[in-house]
Amino acid sequence: MKTDPEKLSGFGKSLKEVGPYLGIGVQLAATIVLMALIGNWLDKKFGQKFIFTLIFSLLGIFSGMYNLLKTLNYLEKRKKESDDAEK
Repeated sequence: MKTDPEKLSGFGKSLKEVGPYLGIGVQLAATIVLMALIGNWLDKKFGQKFIFTLIFSLLGIFSGMYNLLKTLNYLEKRKKESDDAEK
């Protein structure tokens, strides 16, 4: 369902522009926390002190940042294309 941008109110237009960015922070945090929990579970399962938690936390940080940058680049590219199409 596409809405004509000219028919949107000021608030609706702002929300449409900001909407794709709202979940990015939650996605980053969820990736890091999930990987840390997996690492903690593996530490308990194999009787280690903290090595798996450290490895999986770092893996979560790197993969979360990669996904964040990839998503932001895609959204900026899409915004630039839509701005070019309006001209």
